[in-house]
Amino acid sequence: MQTHSNSANYYDNAPQSLKDFIYYEQIVKGRSELTVKNYYSDLRTFFRYIKIRQGRASSDPSEFTNIDIRDITDEDIKSADLQTAQEFLIFTANERKNDRKARYRKGVSLRQFYKFLTNNKHMFDVSPMANLELTSQKSALPKHLDLEQAVEMLSHVETSDKKRDYCIVTFFLNCGMRLSELVGIDLKDIRRTQNAEGQEIYTLKVLGKGNKERIIYLNKACVNAYLDYVAPDRTDPDIRAAEGLRDMSAPTDALFLSKRKTRISNRRVQQVVEECFKNCGLDNLGLSVHKLRHTAATLMYQNGVDIRVLKEILGHASLSTTQIYTHVSSSQMENAMDQNPLAKVKPQKSDKEDK
Repeated sequence: MQTHSNSANYYDNAPQSLKDFIYYEQIVKGRSELTVKNYYSDLRTFFRYIKIRQGRASSDPSEFTNIDIRDITDEDIKSADLQTAQEFLIFTANERKNDRKARYRKGVSLRQFYKFLTNNKHMFDVSPMANLELTSQKSALPKHLDLEQAVEMLSHVETSDKKRDYCIVTFFLNCGMRLSELVGIDLKDIRRTQNAEGQEIYTLKVLGKGNKERIIYLNKACVNAYLDYVAPDRTDPDIRAAEGLRDMSAPTDALFLSKRKTRISNRRVQQVVEECFKNCGLDNLGLSVHKLRHTAATLMYQNGVDIRVLKEILGHASLSTTQIYTHVSSSQMENAMDQNPLAKVKPQKSDKEDK
């Protein structure tokens, strides 16, 4: 995650109050780099709107992204009230062509920013955005592979580094981890130990959002893929360096390595997954790496994993986030209705009908 020092240049054009908010969310709250950049982008758009509203900047849409926000003052920020925010969201819909999801995110950014100004900088007694109503998001079910498609994908890992990439896809489909979590795995994060019954097990420590750690127990498919990748001819996975899989002139603790023997990049993992989609004819479905996380979650839930356990596996902060995976296929609903013991009960004929 970026720190205050190495992200400072990115936020140089922000007024001080916005910088304070960004660094608070980043360092104190532990927000991801993407979340912080989204906050900045949304609030920059809001400040540009304020300058247009005040006649301090051109209303020409072609000039919008050139509007400098460095001269936004605390007085400008204090002058914005609930009506300003509501009109801003209308502006983003009509003039900026933002969809429902983008407008919702901007509303969240405004509420969080003014909450910070109220609670941490004491600029308000009560946040003027506390009652800002957000555009409701459509309850869309996440795209995912069905079981047959997932098996088909695993059988079509035909890349230049097959063992590594098969392990990557297997981890995604079985563990439901995020892209950043997979790329961040170090060798030391996977441990071989014993459970209460004395059986050998493998666990994986994952660093998730907000620098929160969680432990995932690796199933047989993950363990086999892992060992086949790091130690194909040995029983001890700690010999990868001796196997020549690590470039000792440029040592790294990363589990998944690039051709240059450095930690694999997010983009390279995306390319691997995209190639696998293409190989099995799934490249026209609008799928992505994150959809493999949805696939793992959906398949686990559909096969009896309790939603509270699923929450811990996925690293969700709230159970409400996990509940999106409680959707079931239409065929499952059809079968459930057919299995109702009352499904075959027929109405009895009345005496009049018998006559």
